[in-house]
Amino acid sequence: MSQAATETILDPELPIVDPHHHLWDRRTYAAPGQPPGEAAEHPFMTAIRDARRYLLDELLADTGSGHNVIATVFVECGAFYKADGAVEYRGVGETEFADGVAAMSASGTYGPIRACAGIVSRADLLLGDGVVPVLEAHIRAGGGRFRGIRNSASFEADKEVLGPLNRVEAGLYLSDQFRQGFKYLAELDLSFDAWLLEPQLPDLIDLARAFPETTIVLDHVGTPLGRGSYQGRLEERFGVWRDNIRELAKSPNVMVKLGGLAMAFCNFPSFLAEPRAPSTQLAEEWRPYIETCIEAFGPERCMFESNFPVDMGSCSYATLWNAFKHIAKGASAAEKTALFSGTASKVYRLELG
Repeated sequence: MSQAATETILDPELPIVDPHHHLWDRRTYAAPGQPPGEAAEHPFMTAIRDARRYLLDELLADTGSGHNVIATVFVECGAFYKADGAVEYRGVGETEFADGVAAMSASGTYGPIRACAGIVSRADLLLGDGVVPVLEAHIRAGGGRFRGIRNSASFEADKEVLGPLNRVEAGLYLSDQFRQGFKYLAELDLSFDAWLLEPQLPDLIDLARAFPETTIVLDHVGTPLGRGSYQGRLEERFGVWRDNIRELAKSPNVMVKLGGLAMAFCNFPSFLAEPRAPSTQLAEEWRPYIETCIEAFGPERCMFESNFPVDMGSCSYATLWNAFKHIAKGASAAEKTALFSGTASKVYRLELG
């Protein structure tokens, strides 16, 4: 994929906490969370074809590309699970890995950024009561940085939409067994990152109301769909998405990450475009969703995210943050602080000295 013309970095001094990125080493081409070798032909895979390896060096190259990124939060992607031991504990290896990267960064050897200052991993809440010792193992492995878990509920009957990320059945967040495990998050002072698709937002609305004491973070503004049977229907379904976002915002325990719109599932014109779309085009494509979320939740409950390296299918890291800065141009200084660093630091309880 050709690179876009280098853009001038907007507002380069503005501090940024990137609350959502991944790290992995997919030596055999496969989707995040899939065993190596289980590749699939899907635009999602095309988007990350150049990011089989995305570790600290690659992250630092992106965060050092002009914007003032002061810290990041690692989010689970099936990386570096343990090769043996009880299956339910193997994901603790991902927390150990992320904490090791965080320790490297905290040394100052790689500059002032604090990479992986917060860690969000995965534990299977369908374990019910049995998830407690798994969560406790993550906490021990996290070096004081483990903040919560993510269980994806993303499901669509049209398998073309998700492609290699078809992993769960419908209704995960409504499951009694799932909720039996979910209830322990608040007791352990852990947050929950939720990834699901736009038509599934009512499931998250119900979950948030059932557990008002648990901090829930909606990833990727709820992932609007524009692929498969949803091709060309972004505008048609915008009102449905907007109404559900407004309803979800009525639960004060829910926050939202502003990003993920560069993914294959949304299928905006900028996705895999040649030449690469400039930040001004990205801003105009994404603005209706981001501004609706900010209006519904308020800046103090919203945080811009990179979702890298997944979002590289539409743009570079530097261009992505320029797009966000175009969208936030009219915000006050206090609102920009919340959107770009304050909300993320508060929600993930980052210790940034």
